[in-house]
Parts: sequence; C-alpha cells; structure tokens
Amino acid sequence: MNDVSRILAAARGASRQDVMERLLPVVYDELRALARAQLRGERPDHTLQPTALVHEAYLRLLAGVNLPWNDRHHFFRAAAEAMRRILIDHARKRGRVKRGGGQIRVDLSGVDLAGGPDPDQLLALDDAFRRLEQQDPEAADVVRLRFFAGLSVAETAHATGRSERTVKREWAFARAWLYDALRERGA
Repeated sequence: MNDVSRILAAARGASRQDVMERLLPVVYDELRALARAQLRGERPDHTLQPTALVHEAYLRLLAGVNLPWNDRHHFFRAAAEAMRRILIDHARKRGRVKRGGGQIRVDLSGVDLAGGPDPDQLLALDDAFRRLEQQDPEAADVVRLRFFAGLSVAETAHATGRSERTVKREWAFARAWLYDALRERGA
C-alpha cells in the first residue's frame, strides 16, 4: 500500500484539518504536475496558474463531509474531475458569446482545457463528456483518467481494474464518440 492509500485509510474518522496536513505534502507535487498538464498551452499571463488550480481543486476535494476515496487512484481520479470542473467554471465565467458559423474539426488533443482563445470548445467538450457519462460511464471514466488526469494506458488500467486492452478499446470508442458529438454540435 502506498503513502496516499495509507493516509486515506487512516483518515477515516479523522478531522479534515488532520487529513489536509497529512495528505497535501504527499500529493502536492503530483497535483501540480496534473494541473500543469491541464493548463499546458495556456498563455503565460493567464490568471489561472497551476498552483491556484491545485489549491482550488484540493479545497473542493476536502469540502465534503466525509472523505470518500478508497485509495491513491480514486483520489487522483477525483482530483482530475475537480480540476476539470474548475476549468469549465472558469470558461463559463469568461462570458463568451457563442459563435455560429461553419463546422470545424476538433481533435481532443487540440482542445485547450484552460479556455485559451475559445472557451466555447471547452464548454462543448464538457457537454459532450456529460452525455458520454450517461451513455457509457466506463468509457467516460477512461476519458477522465487519460485526457483530464493525463494517465497512461497502463496507469488507467491499474486505476480502473481493467486490462490495458479494454482501456485502449474504451479510449478509442470514447474519442470517436466525442469527436462525433463535437462535430454534430459544430464545435
């Protein structure tokens, strides 16, 4: 059992402050790496920096009454989801008016998660992702871990308890599904 899993197991029934003090030093560097990956490609003077994203996500994670994470992978899955929601909230707050017009091809690797010049893409991706979650929660979980958390196929397989072959198949399906959903919307 790794340090994060040990801390989470021992945290059941502990105070939130105690958990924060014990967990943050262990996960901070990995959370910053996750935040940097999610903000990659953003302009340097952007107000949302990796440190701020980590802190806001961490506070959201610990805002719950109890700590629902079973282990390290469960915690980082929740962290990736918290960061995704923060970035979507950030894009919405920018108040951009939707643009109409011709459809363009959007590859998942081309979507700037931090909003970049076009937060409409992020909002369209969030809408498509939510629909995928309803249709195929397992594929959505793979997207959450591969795309939003930046995990490899092997890490995603380990985190989900699935084979690498299954993860690759769900990843391919989810990318195609999201591509079609974004194309239909004209994002």
